[in-house]
Amino acid sequence: MGEYPVTGSADGYPSVPHDRLLADGWELRSKRERTVFRMPGMEVTGRTLLYDDADLRAAIEAAGVAAIVGDAEVYDRVGDDGDGGSWRFFFATALSFRPPLAPMVGTASIRPTVARQARRTFVDELEGRGFEGVESGRRERVRTESGDRTRLRQFTAHLPIAAERGPKRIDAEGWLAVWVTDGSFRIAGGAYPTHGLEARLDAVGVRTPRIDRVYLRDELIELIRAVR
Repeated sequence: MGEYPVTGSADGYPSVPHDRLLADGWELRSKRERTVFRMPGMEVTGRTLLYDDADLRAAIEAAGVAAIVGDAEVYDRVGDDGDGGSWRFFFATALSFRPPLAPMVGTASIRPTVARQARRTFVDELEGRGFEGVESGRRERVRTESGDRTRLRQFTAHLPIAAERGPKRIDAEGWLAVWVTDGSFRIAGGAYPTHGLEARLDAVGVRTPRIDRVYLRDELIELIRAVR
């Protein structure tokens, strides 16, 4: 699934460091366009690139670490759009409006609505992957590589897993950012395991990819900052 052409903003999709992602073991799992929400008299379309950590996904499958989602045990949670992957993922979305925003309607006036909808959609994404107890946490200000300012919002959650011994859950952390660049909204974020998964992989002798919490956090934030 890593053969999608990624042409950046020229085709309405966000620009991401695609070659760097592939070199670091990420895989492009989906490239999709869909209506993300509606406002009075307006439809908002999101064009999204979704990546996941292919090495970690392979390790999870090899170790037989299954998440409990409803009554089922799953290794690779696949949604209605056919995208899925490991419990470490990164996405970037570019928004467009139909009809286009009127000149007198600035992005600042609708930014709170966009941010609220983005948070709601991100929580839905985490829950769709089987995460429970999703809560929002602290916020941090950062500047993107293109010079735009944005505020990162932290989310925490946990994933129940099927295990006869050892940890019965995997803790996770996510980050989400919404900002405007050149008059267009960008939404980017992702999540990663923070506790419990490494012990499960070690217990069955599966080589553990690097899942140090600080490293995973720093890489995700750098990927978010690189989105244009």
